[in-house]
Amino acid sequence: MTAPQQVTYEDILRVWREADGIPEIAHAWLFDHLMPIGGDPHGPAFEGWTLLSALAARTERLRLGLLVTSNRFRPPAMLAKIATTVDIVSGGRLDFGIGAGSRPTYPPARREYDAHGLPYHDFAHSVDSLGEALTVIRRLWTEREPFDFEGAHHVLKGAFGSPKPVQRPHPPVMIGGRSSALLRVVAEHADLWNIPGGDLDDVVRRSALLDRYCAEIGRDPASITRSIHLSVSYERPDATREAIAAAVGAGFTHVVLGLGAPYPQGVARWVADELIAAAL
Repeated sequence: MTAPQQVTYEDILRVWREADGIPEIAHAWLFDHLMPIGGDPHGPAFEGWTLLSALAARTERLRLGLLVTSNRFRPPAMLAKIATTVDIVSGGRLDFGIGAGSRPTYPPARREYDAHGLPYHDFAHSVDSLGEALTVIRRLWTEREPFDFEGAHHVLKGAFGSPKPVQRPHPPVMIGGRSSALLRVVAEHADLWNIPGGDLDDVVRRSALLDRYCAEIGRDPASITRSIHLSVSYERPDATREAIAAAVGAGFTHVVLGLGAPYPQGVARWVADELIAAAL
């Protein structure tokens, strides 16, 4: 993962194109923030979906996505159209990452809503809205006739998606987050579930809670791939290797390695040789 803040387009493109030629690296990610959430608060931050489309056009193999889209930023029908476009540009390589949006307890993320004139509702509202949005998005990706939708948070008249995504029935849906309420949405809608690493015991407890929620609705918990985001330490690769091995041992088979900027020359090859191969 290359967070698109405090960097240039050329910085990220260099890493992604290098990673695209390394089979050990299966996927690459951006985040979805409109202003920096780290470093200089007035520094550069790129819009995630626009940048993702550009990178999709300049790569050939990597699966790609946003970790994760804020459902607060874009109406679901517009987001479905954007994601379809990226899936087509990439030749069917999109993993559709989405979440409820940042919590208000982290001011660097909270400020971007006011700065862009976006409404910011409480977390319960955003989780309910996410469930509705995913229903709308999936229908736009798959249904062959226009439809109306009237929910508590989203209302559409004559909704129809054309063209359809390359991937059928639709791109895999990754939902990111850890709250109990959000995990119920994961159980219903997700193909992959991502959680930030750190406290592995808590991560394992959250995974077990997701298992329970799946059982309650009759879904096989094994049908949801467990994904974890781990920060990379260039200075202490042994610590990162240990974190990867522990996460995989706990059942997290989809590992996203967060790279800090500035990116060293050859960083993707270093990740493959010093972290992935050595940890597994």
